[in-house]
Amino acid sequence: MKLYIAQATCSLAAQAIANEIGLTPELVHFDVFGKSTTDGTTFSDVNSLLYVPALVLDGEKEALTETITITSYLADQHPEANLIPKHGTLERARMDQLLTFIATEIAQKHIPLMRKLMTPEGIEFHTNKLLTAYGVLDKQLADGRSYLTGEQFTVADAYVWATLWHKRSGVNLDHLKNLAAYIARIEARPAVQKALKDEAELVALHKERLAA
Repeated sequence: MKLYIAQATCSLAAQAIANEIGLTPELVHFDVFGKSTTDGTTFSDVNSLLYVPALVLDGEKEALTETITITSYLADQHPEANLIPKHGTLERARMDQLLTFIATEIAQKHIPLMRKLMTPEGIEFHTNKLLTAYGVLDKQLADGRSYLTGEQFTVADAYVWATLWHKRSGVNLDHLKNLAAYIARIEARPAVQKALKDEAELVALHKERLAA
């Protein structure tokens, strides 16, 4: 399989989940500014909306897109890793609820702030939305649990970590101590460290090729 990624984006969640399972997809970096890829692929042919992650499975012409879809699919294919609850259970419904919350109340709220597209009123609105959402997570972690749903790392944890864009958005989360400790636990995981290392190496290779 081939996984298209971009630097410092939610594609890190897909990388981390693949690493947790022990998968080794071919990684392809997409330069979101120059629109080039490390393997010469025209990315618009992979995803016409031009965003990552995108997962091309062996034998399939159409790529899987959307972070929730890709991470959930990979986790479902490897239930032994316990990265997502089983379909049809209340636990799975609650996981889907949590993933949707992360996508709509966190990931999407960062984007207008990072791209400097907001009026002062919009900045205040989105900042407060993010503070509320992260506050919900911080409160959930207040009972001492290691991860959002308990002691097991899941796709939701990978997604929260991969969309922790508060510094780029100008949102101060220093007061959320439970969240900070939680992120530190995630970043200590070998699968997450590998995702960061692989991304950095691929981005550097891409830059070298563009400069040649």
